[in-house]
Amino acid sequence: MNPVWIIDDDRSIRWVFEKALARERIAFKTFASAQEALAALDTETPQVVVSDIRMPGESGLELLQRAKALHANLPVIIMTAYSDLESAVGAFQGGAFEYLPKPFDVDHAVALIRRAMGEGARQDSAAGDAEISPEILGQAPAMQEVFRAIGRLAQSHATVLITGESGTGKELVARALHRHSPRAERPFIAINTAAIPRELLESELFGHERGAFTGAQAQRRGRFEQAEGGTLFLDEIGDMPPELQTRLLRVLSDGHFYRVGGHQPMKANVRVIAATNHDLEARVAQGRFREDLFHRLNVIRLRLPPLRERREDIAPLARHFLAKSARELGVEAKRLSEAALKQLAAQDFPGNVRQLENLCHWLTVMAPSLTIEAGDLPAELRAGAAPAATSWEAALAKEVEGLLSRGETGVLEELARRFEKALITKALAHTGGRRIEASQLLGLGRNTLTRKIQELGIDSDKKDE
Repeated sequence: MNPVWIIDDDRSIRWVFEKALARERIAFKTFASAQEALAALDTETPQVVVSDIRMPGESGLELLQRAKALHANLPVIIMTAYSDLESAVGAFQGGAFEYLPKPFDVDHAVALIRRAMGEGARQDSAAGDAEISPEILGQAPAMQEVFRAIGRLAQSHATVLITGESGTGKELVARALHRHSPRAERPFIAINTAAIPRELLESELFGHERGAFTGAQAQRRGRFEQAEGGTLFLDEIGDMPPELQTRLLRVLSDGHFYRVGGHQPMKANVRVIAATNHDLEARVAQGRFREDLFHRLNVIRLRLPPLRERREDIAPLARHFLAKSARELGVEAKRLSEAALKQLAAQDFPGNVRQLENLCHWLTVMAPSLTIEAGDLPAELRAGAAPAATSWEAALAKEVEGLLSRGETGVLEELARRFEKALITKALAHTGGRRIEASQLLGLGRNTLTRKIQELGIDSDKKDE
């Protein structure tokens, strides 16, 4: 059987794969550069390629392109320490099998290689260099899933439903989906269905004929016509009035609509992306949202995590927003001290990324010096963060002190076991037993989570969907 090729200029990464693959009895071959691997491709064919994306000389994306040209069905896994949308989309548009961000869980990486060994490569996609939105950069596992989804949907026309709390960046993701789609050269039209009075919303969406109602002195094109050939983003779809839900369902079902007061059917060549911060399943159960419309919209669902579930992204987002505010105001960019960053990372940010952006603009204007200290943060952020960040640490210290005073041994191992068990139990409870989602929230590979559940004796109804 042909070997798995590992390509990375970092010797330690190659070593980790060598040990893991040898343990799993998977044949492998390692290379320190893309050039070495490409030279070998002239005479050899690997079973799977796992390549870093940024290396001296030719990059992993260049290697991907050359490898797919030679062997169209070769699965290529791209790994990178640079967690951004451009890398994810570039990898998938180049035909990558999967995108593996560093640092990675070894068990997860091996499981991914095994899956690649059993499947053919994904269909090649055209590469694109569209500008990315820095606001949706993210290293958190949940954001990596969003990036993967955008990459996979690059050549799709499927309807997408984006869910998430207010301020999580739903419109930014919708724009990214449009920008990396075959419709990128056509219009992107956004409308907030909750912000327009219900008596005007029908005309906004579908347009109207002259004389259709009092004040309609001329024919007007609606948003569906304005978005012809492109993408229509319907924000806050959960607040759409029932009568308009019926009309929208008809458009999604047969692709036609009528202007208000019109008798000529209009064909809608539009990709619909909808977004909501409501639980649409609950609204369906309450009779407030049509079930058939929900299923029409829910073809592919993307969940955007709240900022409190991706605290590791607060610092890079804050730096970006401070630089952005400085450019807009024509002043020198300010920076956050370590203490200020720690204080921010402890916040729940109910307004999510939008709240963080507004805070950074406020700090750009109000902070007295170029270095923002914890004391420069608004009073409401200074008040409650410290106790929340230290209460569990104080309880842990007290527990350790008690164990040591009683002469207990193996304290570290015992507490680490209890700590892991508590984290995993809570994560599974939070996700309703869905292990994939729990592993993403915890930053673990799914196989690692399964092993720990068994080792720790955690009761769990297995749910992998």
